[in-house]
Amino acid sequence: MGKVVLVTGAARQLGGRFVRRIQRDPEVDRVIAVDAVAPGHQLGDAAFVRADIRQPAIARVLAEHSVDTVVHLDVSAKTVGTGGRTAVKETNVIGTMQLLGACQKAPSVRRLVIKSSTNVYGSAPRDPAVFTETTPPKSLPSGGFAKDVVEVEGYVRGFARRRPDVAVCVLRFANILGPEADSPLADYLSLPVLPTVFGYDPRLQFVHEDDVVDVLGIASREPRRGTLNSGTFNIAGDGVLLLSQCSRRLGRPTMPLLLPAVTWVGQALRTVGMTDFSPEQIRLLTHGRVVSTVQMRETLGFHPQFSTAETFAEFARSQGPGLLPPEAVGRAVDRLAAMPFAGAAGDVPGITGAGDTHPTPSAR
Repeated sequence: MGKVVLVTGAARQLGGRFVRRIQRDPEVDRVIAVDAVAPGHQLGDAAFVRADIRQPAIARVLAEHSVDTVVHLDVSAKTVGTGGRTAVKETNVIGTMQLLGACQKAPSVRRLVIKSSTNVYGSAPRDPAVFTETTPPKSLPSGGFAKDVVEVEGYVRGFARRRPDVAVCVLRFANILGPEADSPLADYLSLPVLPTVFGYDPRLQFVHEDDVVDVLGIASREPRRGTLNSGTFNIAGDGVLLLSQCSRRLGRPTMPLLLPAVTWVGQALRTVGMTDFSPEQIRLLTHGRVVSTVQMRETLGFHPQFSTAETFAEFARSQGPGLLPPEAVGRAVDRLAAMPFAGAAGDVPGITGAGDTHPTPSAR
């Protein structure tokens, strides 16, 4: 008998992709896909169970199917279907509590994989240049999705102490992007004009949707020789991008605003439903966040296919041209640089005409 894998959050695009992928694993016999709403995509041969993880009924699902591997993907900043921030928090926190309680009582469970986020580190002006898995945040998140994942990881650590026989893997993902990305940051980057905090140009990291699915597969299987897939791991693509580089590669102009004005704009965007411009996202777009991926490579043995820049390029292609396509801007700047009055500026070291339209190898 092969493994029986239960996946929560199957109605989300990421959950659906992982459900379809894990079915191809020769070690897996059955896949149980769980969500409170029916998915709008195919789940292959997986058995779909409509169940709300916030309810005790999830324990019955684990027992009925003799589940031995639980992959908890229903931790997200956005809800599926109707429901606001309250519904999201209840699913993230209360749902995780109920699921862990059910896993604790299920003797068949032997492996638990949790989708977390680098949001646990927060974003503050005194943050270190790079966070490792053991670096404590300078200031704990006060609310929003960041506080949710802090609470979720706290409950997971308690579960690991009570069930030391269960292999627990917590994956802290950087901002997930790709052609089908569905997150508040993806919504923000899809705006025709990007509100930014005046005087700040934060560093950002991204991880591709395909790499997310791949690393979830590694975490849900027995570890390969020379690796260990129990513990907490930062997951991100190589390199970083500045927000200004992101805006230029999207062809979307920025609108620098003082911090109080950015907060007001964020509230207005949330009111009209364009994007969830939350306070935690404003802090990220002010101070940025970069994490170390040494443990991801050396301990977990995972090497992403996409770097941060390549991940963003995939996302940018899916968005179509912006108001200021980089190619058009580059041609206009080149024409200006060729004019006689621009010759003096061209002789000044460190001044280039095309900006980020021809990025250096380090920027890629």
